[in-house]
Amino acid sequence: MSLTLLATTHRVAPGLLSWKAWEALRSAGRVLVRGDHPLLPGLHDAGIVPERVAEPDAAALVAAARREDVVWVAAPEGDEALMREIGTLVVADPLDVEVLHGSYDLPGSRLLDLVSVMDTLRRECPWDRKQTHATLVPYLLEEAYEVLDTVESGDLGALREELGDVLMQVAFHAVVAAERTDETAFTIDDVAAGIVDKLVRRHPHVFGDVTVSGADEVNANWEQIKAAERAEKSGEDASALDGVPMGQPALSLAAQLQRRAARIGAPAGLAPGPGAAVPPDEAGGVSPDGVDHGAGTATDLGTRLFELVREAGERGVDPEAELRAVSRVFRDRVRAWERREQAD
Repeated sequence: MSLTLLATTHRVAPGLLSWKAWEALRSAGRVLVRGDHPLLPGLHDAGIVPERVAEPDAAALVAAARREDVVWVAAPEGDEALMREIGTLVVADPLDVEVLHGSYDLPGSRLLDLVSVMDTLRRECPWDRKQTHATLVPYLLEEAYEVLDTVESGDLGALREELGDVLMQVAFHAVVAAERTDETAFTIDDVAAGIVDKLVRRHPHVFGDVTVSGADEVNANWEQIKAAERAEKSGEDASALDGVPMGQPALSLAAQLQRRAARIGAPAGLAPGPGAAVPPDEAGGVSPDGVDHGAGTATDLGTRLFELVREAGERGVDPEAELRAVSRVFRDRVRAWERREQAD
């Protein structure tokens, strides 16, 4: 006689069990399950009629298993407390007890939990319910910068949590978008499908029959495929600069524009020099000290900054990262100075 504790996961469709699990269920003298277990419809479809119980009793299960083979279908979240009780009961009077895993989580299955939690929060939390794409953007940027700070500081132990915060923002935007009833609506599955299609399309050397000699050729192919995608999307007006987010920090914006322009062979002299006309809303304007720094024209400072970005690119360094590194040193020195001043 034996007692089998059948463990399943709620992250796969109910009824998708291993052959060994179905074999144990069909051969058991008794199958017991809670009355609200999600596997019940699958059991009935398979011709198995289990006994429903409100809550399992460890002593009763052990006693029944001493008379015939019994299968207890554990709750999807697990019945750890019950299993510990059973383990205690069979120490003095042994019984053949087996924990049988009838289904397993696949890689990425916890993302289903994230989708479920976000759906619940959107329905039941007053703050989450009133958020829009626009109100969420600052949080997405903040979380992305926290990932950057974690990587740059070398605190890789905290990286998992920070990436989770970014992932939550993606799920949040998707649940907001799913509520719309027009052609702009989409779901988290649409988001995932879009990036999967893009990755497969841009990696023909992995998913197709293209052969590459190394990473440089992979990068060249990537750029060609992106150019073709831009042309298909924008037609004759397609530009190598399409898709560059103008709202990003100025140093990284200049660097990305310069990289894109260099790939198509645009001359470096296209950059505006001091005094060149620029849109009024992008000009230097008047600083807080009342000094006019050239509203409507490119300033000498702006031109020099742009050239420094170009120099960083020629040296193969990221100007944004370089400035952040110096800023961190400055921050540490200011803090040290503050401590010295307070000690005096």
